[in-house]
Amino acid sequence: MTATTPITTPFTAASTAAEVVSGIDLTGRRAVVTGGASGIGVETARALAGAGAEVTLAVRNLTTGGRAAEDIMESTGNRRLAVAPLDLADQESIASFAALWDGPLHILVNNAGVMAAPETRTPEGWELQFATNHLGHFALTTGLHEALAAADGARVVSVSSAAHLRSPVVFEDIHFRHRPYEPWAAYGQSKTANVLFAVEASRRWADDGITVNSLMPGTIRTRLQRYVTEDELTRLRAESGGEASWKTPEQGAATSVLVATSPLLEGVGGRYFEDCNEAPPHRPGTRTGVADYALDPAAAARLWQVSAEMLAG
Repeated sequence: MTATTPITTPFTAASTAAEVVSGIDLTGRRAVVTGGASGIGVETARALAGAGAEVTLAVRNLTTGGRAAEDIMESTGNRRLAVAPLDLADQESIASFAALWDGPLHILVNNAGVMAAPETRTPEGWELQFATNHLGHFALTTGLHEALAAADGARVVSVSSAAHLRSPVVFEDIHFRHRPYEPWAAYGQSKTANVLFAVEASRRWADDGITVNSLMPGTIRTRLQRYVTEDELTRLRAESGGEASWKTPEQGAATSVLVATSPLLEGVGGRYFEDCNEAPPHRPGTRTGVADYALDPAAAARLWQVSAEMLAG
């Protein structure tokens, strides 16, 4: 398969995570799912556990995470579930998680996130959505690089969104220090960063056997939208074609699970998927496809450098 051949699969927008992973044996594989206690995160973890993987739910709330792990164990019969604390807006929490990880890591699903939050800053002064959705996962993944390299064929899943079409990464003012803060522009920028991260990480880590891909899970009503009003949800439904295009959490997790497990993606990295297939280039006037700026290798390399410098202080 050439680098320019789009990845196509038998699965569609209606496929569920369980259907996508059916017939795939993940026994002996270890996975981490950030935000694995709710929404598409818990369904991603459930599908991986159902295929035999040892799954760690990386969560902010250990009580909620514990309940999710018990539910997954009950529904799959797989007892190899763990729960570990992780706050992606807290660099000490991220460093602790990475330091405590022991042994290889075969699958890392960077799923957690915050959407359209009111203007909030971390102790470092970073805008919260960029700090959580991108910088937090950047720090986590680079912190786990040795474990991923030890897995011999590890996959990293970067959960992005069609919202990346709202904004490129505005390198001149990433943290909205000079321009007026706009929640959706901030969210869109962070989701573009998720795609760019996959592009550059795949390039840098190809010799380690690590592939990184990004994806749009679909539109699903979860706690991710806790800052979104009902009026805004109505507008989003209209933009996305109405209620019929919304997915269940099980369907929303399908593309993440496909990217994490499908044999069709063996050795494939730096791509963006939606509805269980590689996405085409974005066409103006639509809410699908991937923006050219999100796959730009120069922007991806610049974002990596800028992110590393931010984390270094």
